[in-house]
Amino acid sequence: MDNRAQGGKAYGLLKAHQEEKLNSINEAFVSDPQYAEEEDLASKLELFKKKYMEFDLNDKGEIDIMGLKRMLEKLGLAKTHLELKKMMSEVTGGTSKDTIGYNDFLKMMLGKRNAILKLILMFEGMGKEQERKDAGPSHRKTLSDLP
Repeated sequence: MDNRAQGGKAYGLLKAHQEEKLNSINEAFVSDPQYAEEEDLASKLELFKKKYMEFDLNDKGEIDIMGLKRMLEKLGLAKTHLELKKMMSEVTGGTSKDTIGYNDFLKMMLGKRNAILKLILMFEGMGKEQERKDAGPSHRKTLSDLP
């Protein structure tokens, strides 16, 4: 039998293990005095964890360049390889790493620096909130609503 995680139970275990690891990183951020002033920190971290796991395509606990590419394409923002490399180095603090680790991702999302990726993800979140407000049937119009 093939032991590679291609789905099913092995994939579920891999994701559960990964989530545990990310939860422990989240706990470290919650207890970090540097982020004590952050409003709704625990709920923000939970949201960031879900977003991060969604695009960790290599299932190694890191977002590689293909994961970043897919994330931005999903948001309708296709980027060139060079632009992706620049975004990654912006998130990792200028190091030429080929992946974005969860710590770097959280520091970017919670930090004061406005990395391009942070702005894109925040903009996407605001867009979804707007969609939710607009969803549903429109209110019924009466004759007095007509011009």
